[in-house]
Amino acid sequence: MKILLLEDDLILNEIIEEHLKSQEYEVITVFTGLEAQDLLYSQKFDLLLLDVNVPILSGFELLKELRQKEIYTPAIFLTSLNQVDDIEKGFKSGCDDYIKKPFELKELDIRINNIKRLFLINPNNLIEISKDIFLDKKNLMIKKEQNHIHITKKECEVLEYLMNNNTKVVSINELSLNVWAYEETPISSTIRTYIKNLRKILGDEYIINLRGVGYRFNKQ
Repeated sequence: MKILLLEDDLILNEIIEEHLKSQEYEVITVFTGLEAQDLLYSQKFDLLLLDVNVPILSGFELLKELRQKEIYTPAIFLTSLNQVDDIEKGFKSGCDDYIKKPFELKELDIRINNIKRLFLINPNNLIEISKDIFLDKKNLMIKKEQNHIHITKKECEVLEYLMNNNTKVVSINELSLNVWAYEETPISSTIRTYIKNLRKILGDEYIINLRGVGYRFNKQ
């Protein structure tokens, strides 16, 4: 699991980084909103831990910008802003959780584990699609009953993104921004081909095609 930590307090940054690495997470730390912004447009992350009052670009502004660009990487704010209005502003900017400083590292672990549960971030690389179907991220295959069907890396990433966002319709543009991120943007027909292959393997009932709008993963 790859985490971006934005925290301008040097000591707290080091404490959190050391703790997360002890949990065997990959952690990249930055101290300003601009540094975080540069990284977020050049690398993919599984989780963002964002302080709010940081130099140049605040955590609220940074996340709001990402959400406007349809980048939906899960995000938790870590901040001393503890008024109800602050919390409301944080969630309106697009966060998935909000932790008030000071906090215990155990609380951070609990919140991260909840994000992993909600967004199907599985360190074992095996994700349940239904009772008899599993996505094996490590080996790039779908295990369907007794069959092991190989898929491409991009098909795996597209499927995982659709599953993580199963409560809404996902457009081609959103898939392009989130799955390809800093890579060369594919043409729409390429993405449609990936989804067509996945629907053929899983069954059309798992990925619903809403013409002219996008796709929605249908949990079974």
